Amino acid sequence: QVQLVESGGGLVQAGGSLRLSCVASGSFFSTNAMGWYRQAPGKQRELVAQISTGGNTKYADSVKGRFTISRDNAKKTTTLQMNSVQPEDTAVYYCNQGGTSGYPGRIWGQGTQVTVSS
Repeated sequence: QVQLVESGGGLVQAGGSLRLSCVASGSFFSTNAMGWYRQAPGKQRELVAQISTGGNTKYADSVKGRFTISRDNAKKTTTLQMNSVQPEDTAVYYCNQGGTSGYPGRIWGQGTQVTVSS
């Protein structure tokens, strides 16, 4: 059974940086796209970034040029580097496995809170 465990969330000032990590257990990490989604209070969960098995990436317009998604298949880890964060980036960030074309797969992590102060 696959489990995704996120880490790296916390409180950061606007303009700062944060690095989120997601470690997967189980098999088939390298054969699945990985993604980060976020959900702010009162809003729907939305795509932040997704990376395919071949390393192709897709970003939400709101984070392009600021966030970078990467993956390390040997370590079964997906990372989201967040730079120049803004208060509107405040949300619970979720790791996801198995999605395609920006849509999520079935497997979710428990989420990690990111709070950006102004």
